[in-house]
Amino acid sequence: MDDAAIEAAGRMTEALETLERARGHLYDFHQLVGSADLGLDDVIEALRTAGRDDLADAVQTDLVGRNVIEGRWTFQLVEEFDDGYYATFRDHERRVRDALTDGRRHEHEARMKEDRRTHGRPGHEQGPHDG
Repeated sequence: MDDAAIEAAGRMTEALETLERARGHLYDFHQLVGSADLGLDDVIEALRTAGRDDLADAVQTDLVGRNVIEGRWTFQLVEEFDDGYYATFRDHERRVRDALTDGRRHEHEARMKEDRRTHGRPGHEQGPHDG
């Protein structure tokens, strides 16, 4: 494998890792919105206790269970993202890796580790069973 191929594969994997972080934020968003919606039950109860049935009714009918975008709750956003863009991105990352590094992951980092470690020094082993 030449350096340019390893560099290209490494950049593709790095882009996927960035997308993985974005996906985590999407799941955070999904869970936070769900928690906020469930928290409205307490709001409605507190409004009723405060004698504000008008406000409780408005929250209940207009906000509880409302779609976050047209026709979709957050779980649907997550599913569409996972099945569409995310799946396609992962497929291309694997395809690039297969073509350029025989499928090896993090080949760039493996080479960097080999260049930077002190051979024979404890804590600098090549792998968990080296030594």
